[in-house]
Amino acid sequence: MRDAQVADEASRQFNRISLSQLRALGLSEKAIRHRIGSGRLTLIHPGVYAVAPVDPGDDWGKWMAAVLTCPGSVLSHVSAAVAWGFWSLARTFETITRPGEGGPRRHGGVLVHLSATLEPNTTALRGIPITTPERTLIDLAPHISTAGLGRCVREAVRLEKTTLHELVDVAGLHRGRRGTAPLAATVARYAGLPIERARSGAEVRAMEILRDNVRPLPSLNVRRAGEEADLSWTQTRLIIELDGGPFHLDVGEDARKQAIWEAAGWVVRRLDSDLVYEQPARLLALAPEDAVLPASL
Repeated sequence: MRDAQVADEASRQFNRISLSQLRALGLSEKAIRHRIGSGRLTLIHPGVYAVAPVDPGDDWGKWMAAVLTCPGSVLSHVSAAVAWGFWSLARTFETITRPGEGGPRRHGGVLVHLSATLEPNTTALRGIPITTPERTLIDLAPHISTAGLGRCVREAVRLEKTTLHELVDVAGLHRGRRGTAPLAATVARYAGLPIERARSGAEVRAMEILRDNVRPLPSLNVRRAGEEADLSWTQTRLIIELDGGPFHLDVGEDARKQAIWEAAGWVVRRLDSDLVYEQPARLLALAPEDAVLPASL
């Protein structure tokens, strides 16, 4: 009866099961050792087992085993990139991230990273806890070549795992992390637009709309009269602020900045960021019409 319960539990986890799960099913240490000795269970990592027989080439089983090594772990970095399908090079170990602080440590066949910013950058893939595609690319960026990161971004977008807008949204939220600058530069090359300073997908979409309609391109997130403006055109002294999202939560702060810009001779227009996607004509109605060379960043 117990063996059937173990097999049933493991079958939902790519034939892997943790020590805590075995104990919850009523197996004692002696019973577990007996099953290992008889070949019914195979030790994969300390505290993680597989029900025999074990397929050594089963990536999903390897990934599940890695995250079962400790509660709260998620598949990350190269392992997550392979699971999402935008990285294909061979691995000699699996990589996970757990909540916490400190440098990475290798435990046998698992490399463990610690992070205090996992939420809300995790999801599940076929039942395996994993970093989102966007967070996976940020984590991967400092460890691979520029060309390799470019391939990953192209594949992630092609496979519809993410979009350029979503990548910029997450990079903006994690600005200052090691991987955000190379990821932003890669997205800018991919889009063919000067968007390295973009902090949101709405800003990227705005630049695409302006380019496609042969409008002058603004500077992104540069200081005007000492305050950072979303979109600004020096030639026409125009600022467009895209309201909504994580960078416009303080209405009072927005009003303070607008007063400073207007006192310095800038015209300030505001547009809800959702309307950039839903009603692009609203952006075009506010933007300058004469096409000029893109403003420098």
